[in-house]
Amino acid sequence: MDFSPTFTHHGGADGVTGSCHRLTWQPDSSLLIDCGLFQGEDAGTDELAQHQVSFPLEDVLALVVTHVHIDHIGRLPYLMAAGFNGPIICSEPSARLLPLVIEDALKIGFTRDRRLIEQFQDRVHDLLVPVPYKQWYTLVDDADWRVRIKLKRAGHILGSAYVEVDLLRKADKATHRAVFSGDLGAPYAPLLPAPVAPYQADTLVIESTYGDRDHESRRDRRLRLKAAIESALANGGTVVIPAFSIGRTQELLYELEGLIHSGGSRWQDLEVVVDSPLASRFTQVYRDLKPFWDAEAQRRVRAGRHPLSFENLYTVDSHEEHERAVEYLARTQRPAVVIAASGMAAGGRVVNYLKAMLEDEHHHVLFVGYQAQGTPGRAIQTYGPRGGWVELDGQRYTIRAGVTTIGGYSAHAGRQDLLNFIRRMRHWPKQVRVVHGDRRARAGFKAAVEAMAAEQGKSVEVVLPGNG
Repeated sequence: MDFSPTFTHHGGADGVTGSCHRLTWQPDSSLLIDCGLFQGEDAGTDELAQHQVSFPLEDVLALVVTHVHIDHIGRLPYLMAAGFNGPIICSEPSARLLPLVIEDALKIGFTRDRRLIEQFQDRVHDLLVPVPYKQWYTLVDDADWRVRIKLKRAGHILGSAYVEVDLLRKADKATHRAVFSGDLGAPYAPLLPAPVAPYQADTLVIESTYGDRDHESRRDRRLRLKAAIESALANGGTVVIPAFSIGRTQELLYELEGLIHSGGSRWQDLEVVVDSPLASRFTQVYRDLKPFWDAEAQRRVRAGRHPLSFENLYTVDSHEEHERAVEYLARTQRPAVVIAASGMAAGGRVVNYLKAMLEDEHHHVLFVGYQAQGTPGRAIQTYGPRGGWVELDGQRYTIRAGVTTIGGYSAHAGRQDLLNFIRRMRHWPKQVRVVHGDRRARAGFKAAVEAMAAEQGKSVEVVLPGNG
């Protein structure tokens, strides 16, 4: 016998950011999966108001974090300010990374006071419950209910997990297995093992960022990355890559180390600049967490290579160093690759590189991740190839630099990968709730799941829920 718990979405249901999902199994007992910031158009005109936590918290027993990207964990300060004081359950690598992300989140609308930030981080640290992959964690076990949580590798960023929640109502032995995908990674991503589908689910809450299209293969995207950089080298310019400080930056460094290792003499002189103190700190934690790397990365290490700390890699820390780097690269047109946040060019140091280089045809902007509607990154991606313009810090810049997008480094699974996550379950879900995608992607993935279910003779209800 099974039963149907209630699913409510407080973000990430009808957009790509702000993921926050509630599972309620009785009136006074629920669980939150993620609590992220809204970004781009998802934030609306009053971004700060969107971040506020206005939903009830009295029944929330715990928060489960799928991974530490800010659109999945950035509302934690607001959640705690609203009164949440329960356990924060996450993977062991995420427990190492989360305090760094929270420091960044606190600076967005909260405070830059170092003492207050440290006090908050101490409080978060006390609530963190790191859970090993593939092990059940019992949240509730009383006379009426047993509620268990298991985290499995999602292959999105280091520490990312999808979440299995096992509910047992003891009075009648009714059960329900809910699975929350978080963000699933693409197979053959650098550094991380691919996600393996769960055995079963009654309800699956699944992302659809790329639910209407597939990625190019890793070989193809490596060739395109190489071609984009070689083009910039020939032009005597800089390749500017807007990339999030965690996940994307480290994957790019891994791929660039491989290209430099196998390239000719021209590649040996290429400077790779990471201009983000936060990215540098994340990269150090990635290095410390080598046991969680995949087999290919382990082989490189055993061969004496250093995928995240190679000779051509330079890091920029202080603001003064940053300003000098921007001026030097814009003036000299020395061939270089610059990786800087934010990933959607909505802020951070990458904006200064773009302001200095967008109007110069020698330079190149390379997008390797999803660009949400309403962000400068999406505008450059859309209008750059047409010779259009973008507004940065209130000023228009004509886009003369080259613009290339490589979808495979998005760190998100493509449509077929998402379908395989369902197809490979031994027992398919009765209901699939499609979240975390723009309208077109969610609708496209809903149709794809329905077509796959019909082809396989399965009965699956596919729902496009809204935020509530």
